[in-house]
Amino acid sequence: MLTDIEIADSVTPRPIAEIAQKLGVPTEKLEPYGFYKAKINVNELNPKGNLVLVTAINPTSSGEGKTTMSIGLCDALNRIGKKTCLALREPSLGPVFGVKGGAAGGGYSQVIPMEDINLHFTGDIHAITAANNLLSAMIDNSLHQDNPLNIDPKRIVWNRCVDLNDRALRSVIVGLGGTPDGVTRQDGFNITAASEIMAILCLSNDLKELKEKLGKIVVAYTHDNKPVTAKDLGADQALAILLKDALKPNLVQTLEGNPAIIHGGPFANIAHGCNTILATKTALTYADYCVTEAGFGADLGAEKFLDVKCRLSGLAPKCVVIVATVKALKLHGGADKNSLMNENIEALQKGLPNLTKHIENVTNVFGINCVVAINRFSSDTETELYIIEQACEKLGAPVVPCEVWAKGGEGGIDLAKKVAELVDKASGKFNYVYELNQTIADKITAIATKIYGAKEVEFTAKAKKDMKTITAEGYGDLPVIIAKTQYSLSDDQKKLGRPENFTVTVREVQLRAGAGFVVAVAGDIMLMPGLPKVPAACNMTISDDGVIKGLF
Repeated sequence: MLTDIEIADSVTPRPIAEIAQKLGVPTEKLEPYGFYKAKINVNELNPKGNLVLVTAINPTSSGEGKTTMSIGLCDALNRIGKKTCLALREPSLGPVFGVKGGAAGGGYSQVIPMEDINLHFTGDIHAITAANNLLSAMIDNSLHQDNPLNIDPKRIVWNRCVDLNDRALRSVIVGLGGTPDGVTRQDGFNITAASEIMAILCLSNDLKELKEKLGKIVVAYTHDNKPVTAKDLGADQALAILLKDALKPNLVQTLEGNPAIIHGGPFANIAHGCNTILATKTALTYADYCVTEAGFGADLGAEKFLDVKCRLSGLAPKCVVIVATVKALKLHGGADKNSLMNENIEALQKGLPNLTKHIENVTNVFGINCVVAINRFSSDTETELYIIEQACEKLGAPVVPCEVWAKGGEGGIDLAKKVAELVDKASGKFNYVYELNQTIADKITAIATKIYGAKEVEFTAKAKKDMKTITAEGYGDLPVIIAKTQYSLSDDQKKLGRPENFTVTVREVQLRAGAGFVVAVAGDIMLMPGLPKVPAACNMTISDDGVIKGLF
């Protein structure tokens, strides 16, 4: 059996100009980065296409294949005559070299050039890193240059960042040395995907909005408790200059030669987990269908996609695809991870409520039609598939087994037909979980109770103080991002399936004034992940003639 990278290498990519022509992007709007990738100039967008959102159950160690399914669905829709463009996030180097490895799909459902996409690509993430750290440098320089803004060094809330997993950088001391070396203070690093600048890039509709949002970033507080912004430092225009090319969406292709726009990469458990507004709007401008993906399970990625990205962009999906696997559902039901290849009806039935909760959220809370896509494996039995089908159809959600990993677009034809059918019936409207004029606490509670199924929310004294301060500063009407574990509907990663009667504890609430949301931290969420005992990087090689192995 061929590996993913061997499958990718077996396909000769089409010149990117051909992909652009197929999509309908005029030559003058294309900025090639070599032969097989390009940026698109995105003025005068007119998003009229049908938006399809792909999400999933809560992820497990067995993997659900959400990205693979998204790519396969795009290829399948094109096969049935629907002009479709894919819109995905860019992979972060941290997970690539850490636990996850590459993130460009799998099998015969991939985007290429795979090595480029998983590594430096067109430099967008590096530009975000540079902008983030320029802002840090300007904060420290202001302190060093007699502190004209009266910044309290102990109340600087802006961290440096790097696009790698490096736990040793979570908490650091900067400014060590003599007087010329700056003011000594405590600092820390986040992974670039968690930078507020990443979120700003993804949630900006144009360069003008990007500059406005960058200027609003709150980086510190003064000794008399007044917020200090990037604009106060005079940094906003310089940051925009570093990001002007990164703002343009990146065009690549699937293995079947269909257009794919890959742009932006915020994490879904600590950020909003969606690709850029501009990428999605570009796909919807040039294609009849746009297949896009939200990170992790529907409780995180899909909720933030709908309540934050759609609210700030005016977008609305016509259909939601929920990806699941038999193996993952059995894990949610308590099955041993070493016995997932064996039929286990009891574990499957115990794990199914995780899937049905996500269906209920999509259809009943948000009011959007959905279809369940089963990423099928050879070990799945007909009885197991039948049990899933029966449970989902009771909720009005059709179930379609798919084999896009093994067959590419051909393995997703049935799913594509069902998606097209649901899109034709859709109104293009949906419900938000909360209203912006609610209090921050009420918005958090609405998400936790309606989407997660929590009994209640407890706020620590710090969280209550944070919400009071944020509201007093005039930011109480912003949407909410809840940062929690992706593995459970609750804030405890050990509570699999569909936990009940649980309490979500919010320990702090952070302001992201530039991005335009507040972050409620529930549980122990790391903004700088660490490497595992054996990082994926240890299994990668490159030959003397440049052939990479082990990346994917």
